[in-house]
Amino acid sequence: MSHTTSGTFNCLKAPQEDYGTLKNYVDGEWVEATTDRSLEVENPATGQIIGKVPLSSAADMEAAIKAADEAWWDWRATPPIVRARYMYRIKDLLERNFEEISRVATQEHGKHIDEARGETRRAIENVETAAGIPTMMMGYNLEDGAAKNIDEMAVRQPLGVFGHIAPFNFPGMVPYWFWPYAIATGNTFVLKPSEQTPITLQRTFEVLEDADLPPGVLNLVNGDRVAADAMLDSPLVKGVTFVGSTPVGKHIYARCGQTGKRCIAQAGAKNFLAVMPDAEIDRAMPNMMASFFGNSGQRCLAGANLVAVGDIYDELKEKFSAAASKLKVGPGLDESCQMGPVISAASVERIGGYIDGAVEQGARLILDGRDVEVPGYEGGHWVGPTILDACTPEMTHCQEEIFGPVASIIRVADLEEAIRITNASPFGNSASIYTQSGRVARTFQYKCQAGNIGVNLGIPAPMAYFPFAGQKDSFFGTMHGQGSDAVQFFTDTKVLIIRW
Repeated sequence: MSHTTSGTFNCLKAPQEDYGTLKNYVDGEWVEATTDRSLEVENPATGQIIGKVPLSSAADMEAAIKAADEAWWDWRATPPIVRARYMYRIKDLLERNFEEISRVATQEHGKHIDEARGETRRAIENVETAAGIPTMMMGYNLEDGAAKNIDEMAVRQPLGVFGHIAPFNFPGMVPYWFWPYAIATGNTFVLKPSEQTPITLQRTFEVLEDADLPPGVLNLVNGDRVAADAMLDSPLVKGVTFVGSTPVGKHIYARCGQTGKRCIAQAGAKNFLAVMPDAEIDRAMPNMMASFFGNSGQRCLAGANLVAVGDIYDELKEKFSAAASKLKVGPGLDESCQMGPVISAASVERIGGYIDGAVEQGARLILDGRDVEVPGYEGGHWVGPTILDACTPEMTHCQEEIFGPVASIIRVADLEEAIRITNASPFGNSASIYTQSGRVARTFQYKCQAGNIGVNLGIPAPMAYFPFAGQKDSFFGTMHGQGSDAVQFFTDTKVLIIRW
C-alpha cells in the first residue's frame, strides 16, 4: 500500500527576496568576481530566483589567499586574549541578527525555520567555544625536563592561511566548525560557500563587518570547483577543511596529501537506527521523525536505515508510518509545517530514482512522498516522508547515501545482527539505538564502528566543545571539526629545550 502526505496545506507565502548578484569579501572589502560565469540561486519552496552567485576565477581565489597571507603575521602576533575579544564581538553580532540569518537560510535552503534557528544557535555555540582560546591553546612545560638546569616546554603556534569548502545543507553552521577556531588560534581564513546556498554566508559576512576584524583575516570567495581547486593547489594555504560527499572528500584529501596540506574531510553517511524490543517507542517517535525527516533528510546525521530488532517490527512499522504520514510538508517559513522542500529539482529526480530502484529490487513502498502537493507552491521541489519496507542491507538504497527523506525498514533477529549490518556499511558517521537496557546500549556503543553514537536519540550531533567525529568513508583525516580537535588541527606543537 502506498500513502501520500499530500493534502490541502494552508501554508502562508513568504515575501520574495531578491539578493541580486553576490560579491566576494577580500581584504576587508566587497569586490566583484572577475568571471563571466554565474549560477542562479533558487528558493526551493517556490522555484523562484532569489539571487545570482558568481563562479569566481582562480585569480579571485588567489587574491583572497594573498590577502590572508599578508594579514597573517600581524594577526598571529595578536595576543590570544585580544583574539578572544573579537569572538565575543562576533557572538554579539550574530545574536542581534539571529532571526534574520535564520530566515535567509530557510529561504535559500528550504529547511523549516526552527531548524534554521537551531543551525544558527549551533554556529554561535562554536564562536562561544572558540572564545576560550587563551585556555584551549595552552601548552605545557617541565622544569629540568631534559636534564638539570635544562627546562623543556611545548607551545602551540598557528601556521598561516587555512580554507574551507562548505556544503549546501547547513550554510549557517558547518563553516563555524572551523573558521572561529582557525582565526582564534591566530591563523587567517578563506571560506568558499556552496554555490547552491551562498546567501546565508554573504549576509553573515555583512553582519560581521561590524566586528572590525583586521582586513584579510577572514575572507569569502564564491565559486565552484575552479575556485576550490585554486585553494587546494595554492602553496600559501596550509590546510583545507571540507564537509560534503564521500567522492569529493576523497578527492580533496588526496589532493591535500599531494601538496602536504593538512586536511579535514568530513564526508557522506548511511546511518542505522536500531530499535530494541524494550524501546519506549511512543516516547522516541518524535525524535525518530526529526532524525529521518528533519532538514528533509539532507544531513549527514540523518536516519536512513531503521533496524527493527526481534518482535518490535510490527508495532514499530505501524507507529513509524503513522507518525510520518502526519508530518505537514510546506515552505520553511510557515511555522505550522514540519518539513520543507529538498534543495533542487535534480535532488527530486535523484531521490525518485532511488525509490524506483528500491521497488525494483523488492522493497515495498508503504509511504510515497513523491505524491506530495503543496497548493500555491507548485514550483517547489517537494518530496514528502517516504518509507520503504521489506528491505535488506545489500539493496542499493540501503547502502548508498540518498540525501533525502527516505527511510528503509530492515528487520533483524537480534542485537548482534543489528551491529553486524551497521558495521558492514562502508560509512561510519553515526549509529543510534533505542533501548531501556544499559547492557544492550553499552554493547552497541562499544562494538559499533561509527564516529557519533546515539542512545535513545537519533541525531547524535556533538556540541561545539566536542569533536564532530566520523569513521570509515565518512571521514578522511586525523583531527575533526569543533572543539579541541579543531584547535590541534589549526596549530602546530613547537618543543623548546632551554638552558641558561
